[in-house]
Amino acid sequence: MSRTLVDNIGLLVTNDSSHDGTPLGIAKNAAFLIENGTIAWVGQASAAPRSEVAKVVDAQGRCLIPGFVDSHSHLIFAGDRSEEFRARMAGESYSAGGINYTVELTRQASNAALLKNARALMAEANASGTTTMECKSGYGLTVDDEARSLVVAQQVTDETTFLGAHVVPKEYKNSVEDYVDLVCGPMLDAAVPYSKWIDVFCDKGAFTTEQARRILKAGIARGLLPRLHANQLESGDGILLGVELGVSSVDHVSHFDDEDILALASSNAIATFLPSAEFSTRGEYPDSRRMNEAGVNVALASDCNPGSSYTTNIPFVIALAVTEMHFSPEQALWSATKGGALALQRTDVGHLGVGAHADFSILSTPSYIHLAYRPGVPLIDEVWRNGTRIK
Repeated sequence: MSRTLVDNIGLLVTNDSSHDGTPLGIAKNAAFLIENGTIAWVGQASAAPRSEVAKVVDAQGRCLIPGFVDSHSHLIFAGDRSEEFRARMAGESYSAGGINYTVELTRQASNAALLKNARALMAEANASGTTTMECKSGYGLTVDDEARSLVVAQQVTDETTFLGAHVVPKEYKNSVEDYVDLVCGPMLDAAVPYSKWIDVFCDKGAFTTEQARRILKAGIARGLLPRLHANQLESGDGILLGVELGVSSVDHVSHFDDEDILALASSNAIATFLPSAEFSTRGEYPDSRRMNEAGVNVALASDCNPGSSYTTNIPFVIALAVTEMHFSPEQALWSATKGGALALQRTDVGHLGVGAHADFSILSTPSYIHLAYRPGVPLIDEVWRNGTRIK
């Protein structure tokens, strides 16, 4: 049995409230034991089990946090949309139509090229502390291209999502219902073997509430777990639809009202905020306070994609959430770890309790507050996944 002791932790964030009665579950002067890639013991360093330990990792009094769980990303694509970004920064408004440009490039790219790009983005994410990352299709939008996108996605993550209903491709511009039929039929059939989740972009310029309902129900009937893009670009019924269908998470939620908050608070759905999309589109940041006050469980994720949020950096997302969306540093860190895990229905990641994967980062600072306090500064010294150092 492989046993590693992580010792001399100045401030340990466990996300296990039994340590201090708070959601972050903070322990000071702490240590934990890793056995075969999972957490076997957590407590005060002075009481750590030290017999038969093959390796001791000295945290040198630094802060240690769970690995980030990025529950919303779009890594399978080719090319970029830097010219679109430049134009938008010059005053053009963002719309979902730009996705079709990426679709063209993705269809032309080989599987090898798509995998190379996805692995590069995953390596970026790992280096900034992300140890679990969901990945969507959605830039193929044909039966074959969606299936191969998911085959590629499976090579970088276990959390794969079929997003054939990202936008309506240009060849179906005048026959939208025919495209919905395709997504619910042959495309879904091709995607099911390679997917855990099904998602729909239910918003202006994408799919209506009724179309989204039909697509999600088709995926649920085939055994896929539902999630939903909703209310990014304008208010609508997307959040209510997500709650109605029992989705794991409703993502973006940039526009919401009291009815949406009440529905989320009375459900198991996670509200996933993606503030880097507002940053990259100069959109208005949603105010998270009413969600948090109502007891809605909230996640933070990167929304990494080439059009509206081309970042894999969760510390940047945390900083935006704190400075622009009224998260406290504690709420932001919990949402980027335990909140993301809840959005993926995972109990083995996002925390450092006994039985969890030994996925964690050691910061260069004495406190997690510095993630928002010092934005843009590389504060992640070490990253470990399943008890093995990857940075």
